[in-house]
Amino acid sequence: MIKWGTISMVLVVVLVSSCSSTKNGENSDREDLTAKELLQGVWLDNETDMPLMRISGDTIYYADPQNAPVYFKVLRDTIYLRGNTLTAYKIDRQTEYSFWFHSLSDDIVKLYKSDNPEDTLAFSTQEVEVIPSTSEVIKKDSVVMYKGTRYRGYVYINPSKMKVIKTVYSDEGIGVDNVYYDNVIHICVYEGKNLLYGKDITKKVFATIFPEEVLNQTILSDMNFISVDGKGYHYEAMLRIPESSVYHLVSLTIGPDKQLHIKMVE
Repeated sequence: MIKWGTISMVLVVVLVSSCSSTKNGENSDREDLTAKELLQGVWLDNETDMPLMRISGDTIYYADPQNAPVYFKVLRDTIYLRGNTLTAYKIDRQTEYSFWFHSLSDDIVKLYKSDNPEDTLAFSTQEVEVIPSTSEVIKKDSVVMYKGTRYRGYVYINPSKMKVIKTVYSDEGIGVDNVYYDNVIHICVYEGKNLLYGKDITKKVFATIFPEEVLNQTILSDMNFISVDGKGYHYEAMLRIPESSVYHLVSLTIGPDKQLHIKMVE
């Protein structure tokens, strides 16, 4: 089941990916090294005078510590950013001290190069601030009687260091990558005193029902007990796109055979 809340964000990603393929010539021309050299330095927004990006070599660093650095190249009149998704921006003007380009919202972003050494302090760290989805271990347990037998299930939602990268869009209409930590969820189920199942669950478990591109942008955010019946002990897992209301629900059943069975929630 997919809940469509901020679906416009997902559509933008799809459109950007389709419009930014090798068809626009990213791999068909030689890179403009002169244009790349002109871009070296700290760039400020014309309207706010705030540092927006620092360009060093072939990498763009952003002032926002949550935005991951991104590799770039310049071909003809276009700058290509190869982050989580490939994006292309048409250059309107480029001189030694000015850089204008069309954003994804078709606005013209106007930047000028800083001549103040203190502006580099906005980029004092190159460490990306990773956003944890869970700050501490969350424990859930459930006890239920079924046909005279006592069942008990435990869920432990554990933070991990596995990274999920999501493309978001700044106020200027620039696609940037935020990095999040995924979770590992441990579940164990007892039938009376007998252990039916006890394992760590990661997103890899769902590789048979979701394409890789879907799993790559979601976080295993929650696991809830649903019921016990003749088919087994039922949980429902949630895979959510970070900082979004878009999510997928998956049914997990620990059967009498002590195996985990999964399927999409319809």
